[in-house]
Amino acid sequence: MCRSIKRLRDGAVPATPEEIEAAALQFVRKISGFQKPAAHNADVFQRAVAEITASSQGLLDRLVIRGA
Repeated sequence: MCRSIKRLRDGAVPATPEEIEAAALQFVRKISGFQKPAAHNADVFQRAVAEITASSQGLLDRLVIRGA
């Protein structure tokens, strides 16, 4: 579990793109085991961050919050 990743859905206050990307970066670092990848892995590392950022943004955009 990535305990240091901040919860991004906080009721009526939407997460910023920067917060979503930061959470994606933390997630990729946790899974890969690399704080900063070597040059030969930089592209795939950054692509994973971008894909997770986009997927997370899509999730947050489509969630239906009851009572909101």
